[in-house]
Amino acid sequence: MALDLNGKRILVTGGTGSFGKAFIANTFRRFPQVKRVVVYSRDELKQFQMSQKFTTSDYPAIRYFIGDVRDHGRFKRACEGIDIIIHAAALKQVPAAEYNPMEFVKTNIIGAENIINAAMDTEVKNVVALSTDKAAAPINLYGATKLCSDKLFVAANNMKGFRDLKFSVVRYGNVMGSRGSVIPFFLEKRKSGLLPITDPDMTRFNISLQEGVDLVFYAIDSAWGGEIFVPKIPSYRITDVAKAIGPDCEHPIVGIRPGEKIHEEMITESDSFNTVDLGRYYAILPNSSPWKEADYLSHFNAKKVEPGFKYNSGTNTQWLSVDEIRDLISKHVDLSFNHA
Repeated sequence: MALDLNGKRILVTGGTGSFGKAFIANTFRRFPQVKRVVVYSRDELKQFQMSQKFTTSDYPAIRYFIGDVRDHGRFKRACEGIDIIIHAAALKQVPAAEYNPMEFVKTNIIGAENIINAAMDTEVKNVVALSTDKAAAPINLYGATKLCSDKLFVAANNMKGFRDLKFSVVRYGNVMGSRGSVIPFFLEKRKSGLLPITDPDMTRFNISLQEGVDLVFYAIDSAWGGEIFVPKIPSYRITDVAKAIGPDCEHPIVGIRPGEKIHEEMITESDSFNTVDLGRYYAILPNSSPWKEADYLSHFNAKKVEPGFKYNSGTNTQWLSVDEIRDLISKHVDLSFNHA
């Protein structure tokens, strides 16, 4: 049955971020009769700026709530009457996490617990939490907090009792053109004629905002509870991004930053024993669930991956060429503030 969010009430944490705005725009376009869309975030300026585009006169279903996921009472109040929570709020900068670890713990871990408890204490039916490739075999604190968050959401399915409620996670790589990512950084640095390369062997997964939104819609529609959904997406080499953006620039090697990996993983070898291939996506299934794996495989016409399988940006079978990267940038990245 096709996904239908008409008549539903949806809350998006971190709703003023890149993903939140794209998800909300897609929701209004695909489901014009959606009953309510709550933008929950702590930045009043970003909410004001977003309200200039998504006005209450043009989008009468939209609501703007100032609040922090660290504040359980405020978040629980925001969840009254909500059917679906999309949890996109997080602290994400790797170097900042190494320097301010407890701030990341409070938002990414305690915040996740607050969302779980609020969903259980209200009438929420579906929670989808956004994760990151850095949560797989993490070596930095940001990734460790997101791994902990993932495990909290997966385990929440074992604590829901008889509630009509399910929790799932979507995990994906770098969003092309998102704030703080390499592409906007290179576009800006191109003016100087220097594009610093951390390591010439470095690779990353790449996903567009639209693909990320589509994955969340899939999770809303398809999750049985406890899955970590992983998209099949291409990788790119950092050196190829530099060639696509600044072929005439110098590309000095500056070394990797604390907490960075040469390659990112989304499914580890240890995850392979619980991972199934859904066709367009992979799903890491929970170790413990109220449903049988055989029923899941049959329902989705899925198959288990081979033991020892891993999904790594360096060993990926899909790669973006320099020309493909350049083409994707022209289609998916806002170049209005980046001129060479």
